[in-house]
Amino acid sequence: MSTVEPFALVVLITALVGIAAVLSNRLGAWLPVPTPALFLVGAAVASDVWPQLGRIPISAVEHVATVALAIILFDGGMQIGWKRFRSAAGAIVWIGVAGTFVTAAALAAAAHLLFGFDWRIALLLGTALAPTDPAVVFSVLGNREISGRSGVLLQGESGANDPVGIALLIALLGATTFDTQAIAHATGEFGLQMVVGATVGVTGGLGLLLFMRRIPLPAAGLYSLRVLMCALAIYGAATLAHGSGFLAVLVAGIVIGDQRAPYKAEIARFHSALANLAEIVVFVMLGLTIQLTGPDGISQGGAWLIGLVLAVLLTLVIRPLLVGALLWKVDLARGERVFVLWTGLKGAVPILLGTFIVHAGITDSHRAYEIIFIVVAFSVIVQGGLVPTLARRLGVPLRTVDPEPWGIGVRFRHEPHALHRYTITPGSLADGSTLADLPSDDIWISLIIRDGRLVAGAADTTLHADDEVLVILPDSETSPHITAIFTDPKPNPTGRPPETL
Repeated sequence: MSTVEPFALVVLITALVGIAAVLSNRLGAWLPVPTPALFLVGAAVASDVWPQLGRIPISAVEHVATVALAIILFDGGMQIGWKRFRSAAGAIVWIGVAGTFVTAAALAAAAHLLFGFDWRIALLLGTALAPTDPAVVFSVLGNREISGRSGVLLQGESGANDPVGIALLIALLGATTFDTQAIAHATGEFGLQMVVGATVGVTGGLGLLLFMRRIPLPAAGLYSLRVLMCALAIYGAATLAHGSGFLAVLVAGIVIGDQRAPYKAEIARFHSALANLAEIVVFVMLGLTIQLTGPDGISQGGAWLIGLVLAVLLTLVIRPLLVGALLWKVDLARGERVFVLWTGLKGAVPILLGTFIVHAGITDSHRAYEIIFIVVAFSVIVQGGLVPTLARRLGVPLRTVDPEPWGIGVRFRHEPHALHRYTITPGSLADGSTLADLPSDDIWISLIIRDGRLVAGAADTTLHADDEVLVILPDSETSPHITAIFTDPKPNPTGRPPETL
């Protein structure tokens, strides 16, 4: 009995922390502080009050953060999907790759010139702080979703720059000097990780999609677990092949994101919930490994001042000037452009990269890890706290997504090829049209969902933007033609193509 009770106490504490994580969005709605910040600061305070909580090996933090980030990136890829990614692919890849490099270089220069860091640790610190995390953005926004191109850019940028930042830091850790030969080796290593990661991601995503469609399972709950295990297998395979496992899971998520498959809605909900929990776990782990007070606390070594200076420079100077220059040719409204530049929030990736630096035993690595804590805390609390207000002031299109706990489900033994579900895009041909005016006589809309309620469909019923419709089509009808009616914008009356990158 003496061993059961201490274990029961651990189970109770873990369960209470898990319940707090599940209720994190509600906590964020009650308090003016973003939810991730509550767990970050709360864990740091707890490790000071109970020092035994902070005795977590840095290797354990690294392993937990790696698995968590793989889950987060796979879910992010599924949320983007191929169609949304394709609409802004050039801009996403451009700012995801080039933006990471220029941000890392500028932060490294600041750390070296202002605070005297050695160039190697300065470059590692700058690279660790370069990637962004839109999962924190959407957590800050609560039940509001960024619509328009800015939402795709924010999600796509972090999805792209996370694997880029990780691959770049691994390449830098492998270089002991910074001569021409070392730079060439690091460049080759970086390129290899990107190519292999993308290849494994595409191949694994297509294989996973085929697996999801062709191999039935005996229970509905197993479908989500199968996809999770396959995503982790894709990460492992890409990493063992000397590629970027994080890029592989992101690409695999994009490949299956908007494809039809059995239990796809349940799979998406499962991975979204798991990714939210993984983000919270990473922030808790970071908080537990930091000492706020005491002889080894961040208040003693000057890390807090360096972190604050770098955070302010990154927020107000480096990202607006350098990433803003990269976004110059991207077709965005002025308010959206400012919003994208402000919301480059930091999250799970800098934490993971900080553990890489410490685990490598680089000089000043623990100080760099403390600086990363300060920058992430500033980003989540200050930048994240101002995101909702800034979005309203700049007129960024936000769509409120209210929870829909009630549902009517119909299950089919075989894929219903003739049944399709669409959400009407603002400005599409269907937006503002009556059912009788739709440019196809073969469309039969069987169900309309508007603001969470059923709407009876008649010939004179007018469709509105954001309506969800269930459409039954004849087997011979081509889906792309019908999809364009509900999702593609109306033809530009000026005939001038939009500015793209």
